Amino acid sequence: MKEEADLNQPQPLTFWQKARIYLTERRYDFTRIPLANKIGVVLGLLVITTFMALFFFYQAVRLEFFGEVPSKAELKDIRTSVASEVYSSDGKLLGRYFIQERTSTPYERISPNIIKALIATEDARFYQHDGVDHKSIGRVIFKTLMLQEESSGGGSTISQQLAKNLYPRKRHRGRFLTLAVNKMREMIVAERLEDIYEKEDILELYLNTVPFSDNAFGIETASERYFNKKASQVNPQEAATLVGMLKATTSYNPRKNPQQATHRRNVVLGQMGKYGYLTARQTDSLQATPLKLDFYQQSHNEGLATYFRTHLAQELQRWCANNTKPDGTPYNLYRDGLKIYTTLDSRLQEHAEKAVMDQMKELQASFFAHWKGRAPWSGNTKILIKAVERSPRYRQLKAEGLETKEIQKVFAEKVPMKLFTWKGEIDTLLSPLDSVKYYLYYLNAGFMAMDPHNGQVKAWVGGINHKYFKYDHVNNKTRRQVGSTFKPIVYAAALQQGADPCTYISAEREVYHDMDGWSPGNSDGNYEGEYTLAGGLMNSVNTVSVKVIKRTGLSNVINLARAMGIKNEIPKVPSIALGTAELSLYEMVAAYAVFANKGRTIEPTYLLRIENSQGEVLDVFAPEEQGRLALEPDKADMMLQMLRTVVNQGTASRLRWKYKVNNDIAGKTGTTQSHADGWFIGISPDLVVGTWVGADDPGIRFRSINLGQGGSTALPIFARFWQEVNKDTTYTRLSEAKFKISPQLLASMNCEPYRAPMDMDLFDRIFGGKDERDQRRQERQQNQQQEEKKRGILKKIFGGG
Repeated sequence: MKEEADLNQPQPLTFWQKARIYLTERRYDFTRIPLANKIGVVLGLLVITTFMALFFFYQAVRLEFFGEVPSKAELKDIRTSVASEVYSSDGKLLGRYFIQERTSTPYERISPNIIKALIATEDARFYQHDGVDHKSIGRVIFKTLMLQEESSGGGSTISQQLAKNLYPRKRHRGRFLTLAVNKMREMIVAERLEDIYEKEDILELYLNTVPFSDNAFGIETASERYFNKKASQVNPQEAATLVGMLKATTSYNPRKNPQQATHRRNVVLGQMGKYGYLTARQTDSLQATPLKLDFYQQSHNEGLATYFRTHLAQELQRWCANNTKPDGTPYNLYRDGLKIYTTLDSRLQEHAEKAVMDQMKELQASFFAHWKGRAPWSGNTKILIKAVERSPRYRQLKAEGLETKEIQKVFAEKVPMKLFTWKGEIDTLLSPLDSVKYYLYYLNAGFMAMDPHNGQVKAWVGGINHKYFKYDHVNNKTRRQVGSTFKPIVYAAALQQGADPCTYISAEREVYHDMDGWSPGNSDGNYEGEYTLAGGLMNSVNTVSVKVIKRTGLSNVINLARAMGIKNEIPKVPSIALGTAELSLYEMVAAYAVFANKGRTIEPTYLLRIENSQGEVLDVFAPEEQGRLALEPDKADMMLQMLRTVVNQGTASRLRWKYKVNNDIAGKTGTTQSHADGWFIGISPDLVVGTWVGADDPGIRFRSINLGQGGSTALPIFARFWQEVNKDTTYTRLSEAKFKISPQLLASMNCEPYRAPMDMDLFDRIFGGKDERDQRRQERQQNQQQEEKKRGILKKIFGGG
């Protein structure tokens, strides 16, 4: 009975029954439900609704209702943007081409300290989950979806973070929808990644794609930048510093915020201790260690051979456009991690850059002192106007459609800017116009060294600072008047036409009426005596050079120049004997190589091979075969000997007496009109080196030929370079190399380079006669001056060029 009575008693309703009655029949009095149950009902409904929404979101994202989701096939072939690297012939990294500076490093070459720090801090259950840590889903839901916090507070696994790095988040309508869709997308991608890759592969991909501070992408770049070491060499406290940055790359930048970075590093070290990667003693000891950085950031404008790398990039871009990857798409220089091996020698490049910097720093100080209190463009405002119009700021304003008055106003307003100085970069407040004036004062330089036997370029310095002076003074598009460095080509053509090197030619000044009365003079004003070809070249006698080109024939000289590798235009006028042609340092060095290469041309080359990011060879650039014979071998040797006398006794002799460079060297100085350009091209048995010095605008120059001549400006760079090479035991072979010229040929050239005037009789030779000679010289000069004055008057009356 008792049992029957109990069965007839009303049974208490369960929570879910109460909820069903309230929701469906609405017969249950909600007010009778205790408060705790009310909250439970609400929370339960909220959880059910949330999970149902998440489920539908998840399926909708998977079915690509909110955009494409990477498939497993696509994920198997993940391509990240990896910087291409340029190497010297001796294996040194010269620099990188990058959009985001990134180097891909395999898992085996990543320090275990980095792996441990990463897992302990970012994903302690990394080895237990399948891409999504379901235990942290609740935290993700409430902190990311409900509270709409961008950070999930550690809820995202390393695999999900990798998905985010590989496929950046997209915006959708509404912040909530954006967060929900992106989270679901990352979860799906993370699960697919885990299905395809091993855990070690996931870690490798993550560490090679994650962004650090200072625009460093990937663990290798970050390790090199902050600690100047490979990722494989990073110790625990350095690993903790790097991993600590990942939480907030700006706040925990160890360079800019060392105190905050140290605190974050210690948090990471604490996590490593918590999960057993460090002992308590190790943790305490490392947390007490001061933060130490060895920071180094290399940009496109820094490192070795910056001008060369910029020049090379143009050629590599063309190569990429004409070569395709296995998938049929062209290579990308800035994304595909190519390895480019060049002919440059890193040590010779360093010696060259040091020589240029040392000389130009000293020369610039002299130039500032020379023009103290005056502007180099005074009297010629066109120089300043052209400089303004060449400036990037002017071109940008012009492109934006601003009127001249508006541009002038912009150029007059002071703005913050950085300036180049030889003492280092400075921050200042300056108007753009004053900035243009400031840089007009600066002299620049070019340097190129090449092996004359195979054409391999060994050093290339295009200017004094690539960040501030972009113009490359080496490449074939940069042309300046070459001055007397063209004279050896004139003399070589004469030898080729059968001239005897011991033939004497008068230095007397002449007026060439068939060329509008042109009358070239000598820089020292001396027109007496006679010179052999060697003597005329040794002393760079203009009057002799013009007579040589007249006898040899313009066409023969130009044809030889072409055969020697000069491609730029050469005007068909006798003044080319004095260097009025505008040519490049690049082609002049190649032309001089003919003298050292037994008369054969050789095309400069600077590429060896290109590899892909896995080290597979994509292309090999074999050196070109010896070019055709431009100059007979014995004539090439004659020219070498004549150019040796220029160094030993002539215009380049300061190499010996001032700089103590005693290598076996042949060469020629060059100075252009008004000493706007200074040149020196030197030849050793296994290296041809060309140097140029001048301002970017030829109107900016020294007023004195003693200061502005090539022997004072460009030759010292060559001398400083060889001083460094001679000290470097690596290059003993280069330093000790000797020219091989036959004794018979040397004997045939054994004649006095100069002889006194022919009108001197024996009595004058024995007893003097200097006064009479001086009088005759003065009479000749007066007659020449009268003729020039007369021609000037006639031109004013009748016109003329």
